[in-house]
Amino acid sequence: MGFKCGIVGLPNVGKSTLFNALTQTAAAQAANYPFCTIEPNVGDVAVPDPRLDILAKIAGSQEIIPTRITFVDIAGLVRGASKGEGLGNQFLANIREVDAVAHVLRCFIDDDITHVEGKIDPVSDAETVETELMLADLESLEKRIKPLEKKANSGEKEAKEQLALMMKAVTLLREGKPARRAELAPEERGPYSQLGLMTAKPVLYVCNVEEASAAAGNAISAKVEAMAKAEGARSVVISAKIEEEIAQMPDADRPDFLESLGLSEPGLNRLIRTGYELLGLLTFFTVGPKEARAWTVTKGSKGPQAAGVIHTDFEQGYIRAETIAYPDYVAGNGEAGAREAGKFRLEGKEYVVADGDVMHFRFNN
Repeated sequence: MGFKCGIVGLPNVGKSTLFNALTQTAAAQAANYPFCTIEPNVGDVAVPDPRLDILAKIAGSQEIIPTRITFVDIAGLVRGASKGEGLGNQFLANIREVDAVAHVLRCFIDDDITHVEGKIDPVSDAETVETELMLADLESLEKRIKPLEKKANSGEKEAKEQLALMMKAVTLLREGKPARRAELAPEERGPYSQLGLMTAKPVLYVCNVEEASAAAGNAISAKVEAMAKAEGARSVVISAKIEEEIAQMPDADRPDFLESLGLSEPGLNRLIRTGYELLGLLTFFTVGPKEARAWTVTKGSKGPQAAGVIHTDFEQGYIRAETIAYPDYVAGNGEAGAREAGKFRLEGKEYVVADGDVMHFRFNN
């Protein structure tokens, strides 16, 4: 399990260029006109994690299998999309299917690339997209509320609970605030997410800057960072052009190229790491002579849930997990050394998985 991240934004902000770079394909057509991405392009990429290579080397694993992330390049949205302008209806349907939204904002000036709004103002661009999503969410909820009110008034408990959640969202949306700002009790979070609201999804603002600003950003991206901070959201600076160049380079040439730009890693790494933090995800490992493999679960997941990511039978028949923390596995140069150092643990059904755990599950067939 990784996560499905929708790349959204106005036309000509660099969405498709970024998608091509991230997936190392030319599946999305990057062109200087709106709506060049007619169908959502979907690409799976490996999540870079240097720990996996180290574990594989220690264990002599024949194969290395990273966990993966799915990126969806969604057609450009324009003002009026909630009313069907541009490719609005398609855009709105596709964005409902993702776990998080990577909102690409143009933070570079280039007279050769037109801007659909006629100006370079990423904060305004973000507000345009957010407004269209809020209007679409509000329209969706108002249609559903009327029949639900009848059921709630007749005494249906489930209808009353769902109506209360919907009204939390409606109140925010009518105030011009996204649904993700709702104050929810822990038991409400699951049902609230099932409402299918686009503005309830976590947002990561991707500041697409020119090559010279790839390391530190620029004055334009600084405005986006301030906006994200004020919202309690996340932001990351990336140069889509540079990422596209890196994607086409031989692996051996990448370190020197990155160093020449003042970068320690590709933007993909930063984007995924920030996305993981945004969604509250962590990685655990299974390691052996056959393969070293990374798996993703949400923070707070217990042993049986982690086992279930590998196979549903593992969760149902879970007995315990043989567990070694990543630093202890490395310090012991493998399982045997970790055992000798007293770092090998047997964890039961209530164990909360930690990032970097090396696990082997015992279960009943």
